[in-house]
Amino acid sequence: MSIAAFTTRKTGSSQDSPVYPFLKRATDIVGSVVLLALASPVVFVTLLVLTITSKGRPFFVQRRVGLGGRLFPMFKFRTMRLDAERTQHQVKNELGNDPIFKNRQDPRITRFGRFLRRSSIDELPQLINVLLGHMSLVGPRPHPTKEVARYQAWHRRRLAVKPGLTCLWQIRGRSDIGFDEGVRLDVRYIKQQSLLTDLKLLVQTPFAVLSCKGAY
Repeated sequence: MSIAAFTTRKTGSSQDSPVYPFLKRATDIVGSVVLLALASPVVFVTLLVLTITSKGRPFFVQRRVGLGGRLFPMFKFRTMRLDAERTQHQVKNELGNDPIFKNRQDPRITRFGRFLRRSSIDELPQLINVLLGHMSLVGPRPHPTKEVARYQAWHRRRLAVKPGLTCLWQIRGRSDIGFDEGVRLDVRYIKQQSLLTDLKLLVQTPFAVLSCKGAY
């Protein structure tokens, strides 16, 4: 995939300046280090519980599609049974023909995993992805390859920037928002992208996480 095919940026906007990418990357590095340090007790306890309950496989690693269609390994705490990917065909997609897969009562999710999802603790390992440069703190959420393969042409516009931990879609309701509307929010972010926008979204994210809205 070519990055040029996904570009939706406005000429003259702040992201066209070389200063913005530098500041965004600096914010990602500092922010992810600080967040990892603050969350370390939660990470340790989660890692311990999952190591015991998942036969020593506490992490779930999946190839996701990032900037310009490039693939990277995304890290999460395991929230499903070990056979989850093999048995997905047995679970109904509540979103119908949408590219992404969601089911509120997915039986593959473990009891502890459901708590991790509701609290968004399962996403904490992605701070490593931010440190490695695969992701940013703010940007459209990355989807698996098989879901991106089902995108319509205009959906691919969300691949014009580096994926992130949070964005407009996440603070507005996450899974409670339909796929097309969520993509429109991602495209809106790309058009309005700036350091101020990123900082505003980062400030709003803890409130969205605490509300647990759309988290399942």
